[in-house]
Amino acid sequence: MPVAAATPRKPSAINAVRHDWHRGEIEALFTLPFNDLLFRAAQVHREHFDPNAVQVSTLLSIKTGACPEDCKYCSQSGHYNTELEKEKLLEVARVVEEARAAREKGASRFCMGAAWRSPRAKDMPYVLDMVRQVKALGMETCMTLGMLDEGQAKDLAEAGLDYYNHNLDTSPEYYGQVITTRTYGDRLTTLANVRDAGMKVCCGGIVGMGENRDDRVGLLQQLANLPHHPESVPINMLVKIEGTPLAEVDDLDPFEFVRTVAVARILMPESYVRLSAGRQEMNDEAQALCFLAGANSIFYGERLLTTDNPEANHDKQLFERLGIHPLDPRHEASDEAHEEALRQQVAEQEAADNGLYRDAMAYQADGKRAAKHVLDKDTGRPAQRPVDA
Repeated sequence: MPVAAATPRKPSAINAVRHDWHRGEIEALFTLPFNDLLFRAAQVHREHFDPNAVQVSTLLSIKTGACPEDCKYCSQSGHYNTELEKEKLLEVARVVEEARAAREKGASRFCMGAAWRSPRAKDMPYVLDMVRQVKALGMETCMTLGMLDEGQAKDLAEAGLDYYNHNLDTSPEYYGQVITTRTYGDRLTTLANVRDAGMKVCCGGIVGMGENRDDRVGLLQQLANLPHHPESVPINMLVKIEGTPLAEVDDLDPFEFVRTVAVARILMPESYVRLSAGRQEMNDEAQALCFLAGANSIFYGERLLTTDNPEANHDKQLFERLGIHPLDPRHEASDEAHEEALRQQVAEQEAADNGLYRDAMAYQADGKRAAKHVLDKDTGRPAQRPVDA
């Protein structure tokens, strides 16, 4: 018999972190009256987070198109004609430039995505260099590169990667209706490799792909019953791409999307629940309900890999209307990012003291002096300031 999720209990018992959720319990949450569900989710959120602070990330496609996977929602799949222009792996300098710009706009985490089944050996040195240089800016780093074996996960961790994104997408039961070129087990293996290497996990799914509520229950049960909850849980609304098999699927009820966010917050109380793809199709009211339901992370900027995202200025205006503030990127930078910036600062100083520092390296391509890695005297976190002439 399903557990009655609305049964009054002490907040500490209701909001406990668990990894043993039964399907009936999750179904009961989904069927709560909308106001009751949002009230409970908001309680859980307030117990673990500042309810008016939102973590801000920026996502960059570092390699676009020609992916061999057949994910039926994806514009980058080589199986479908979406008229997406293929691009090679971006140069490291270009990626670092984009990261620096994202940081200046308030992003505390920089996410890099490549349309691969898994990284190729010849590309790994460039990918690892991207991680090191973006971390040197004092930002958290995240990548999504497809499946990882143990060695690849270890290399990324040693380079300093904070998060690895690898979504489960949907329930095990519905998965075969969406993807056939890799299994659910393949995805779980990659997540295990990421954990074993010491990295944090970014893992969620996509709703509105023609699945039913049972599949949304199944997806969240899989996520919540992992040995460790993902530190970030992106909840994506399907973005319909012309040329993909899911281009004509029926729209998901916006209230059902908000319910999914609320249940995710209750099941994974210490995770950041992120509004990801699909925000372009949401009005401000729907997004506000998601924040009330416990969403506390967004992607910021005009593009999410290959799909549109609300413009940064509009996001800023919405935050102001709702009284929401971005988490301070200096405080959100991971300890590892902080240590990396400190090591960079010490190394530069030692090189300068020894007369080995090449002054030419301090200049950017436009002839301006590059920012030097220093530590903010008030926060102890990485800060940026121009090098004295």
